[in-house]
Amino acid sequence: MNISFKRLLENEINRNVLIALKEDIGKGDLTSNFIEKNSLSTAKIFCNENAIFCGKAWLDKIIKKQKSLKIKWQVKDGDFIQKGHCICEINGSTREILSIERVCLNFIQTLTGTATLTNQFVNIIKKTESQIYDTRKTIPGIRFSQKYAVKVGGGGNQRLGLFDMALFKENHFSANGTFETLLNKIKAKNLTNSIQIEVENLNQLKIALKYSVKNILLDNFSNSQIKKAIDMANKNTILEVSGNVTQKSVLKIAKLGKLRISIGSLTKNIQAIDFSMLIEDKKSRST
Repeated sequence: MNISFKRLLENEINRNVLIALKEDIGKGDLTSNFIEKNSLSTAKIFCNENAIFCGKAWLDKIIKKQKSLKIKWQVKDGDFIQKGHCICEINGSTREILSIERVCLNFIQTLTGTATLTNQFVNIIKKTESQIYDTRKTIPGIRFSQKYAVKVGGGGNQRLGLFDMALFKENHFSANGTFETLLNKIKAKNLTNSIQIEVENLNQLKIALKYSVKNILLDNFSNSQIKKAIDMANKNTILEVSGNVTQKSVLKIAKLGKLRISIGSLTKNIQAIDFSMLIEDKKSRST
């Protein structure tokens, strides 16, 4: 199935921006109504810690939906930004600027957090042959946004959802009877090269290799088991490691061989990056 990630992402950005503005502003911004209608301002957004920036398209969409606002960028997605750096300048109605402030910051603090964490893992293993991947453990409603942020941070996308690749796990084996029963069904449909099988031990790995499964996920394998798995597999087998991988453990795993290392915490455990918006210049529109 040919899935356009770009289209999925664009649709999600548009949907989420509309939802975010509606849930925050509702029928009107009661606080900003105390500001004169003809008041104009220049506001700047600053990053308050070192980070890998992500979220430009989300702010562009928010600004586009306002009547008077214009944005001037100082960074692009993927840029390393230092603490105190100004990422953009927004000009226009003071009321509009203040009404969108929190929504703007919410998007970039979350996406930049994901990109930054991903980049930390990527940098740790950069001298190895292994690669960092995400999982489906995402925040509901912003999966494609988070997966985009992972790519901005230098990682890869494991799969977008249930619709673009089949990954068979323990519950699928039980639902089909046995591990080998499912593998026989997969082989009968000639799908061993286009699906992924999760194995929980070396015996299951041996069976999966016997059926010529190309893409195999090693679930919660110890480092010694991963090494044995690498020795058992042929050069065309894709081996992916998953299960409680941390920044302390990832390098030892990555050094074992050419592996895909999928990490749920990239998108599941969000540590937002601190941003702030400050109005630096204010004047009135001439009448």
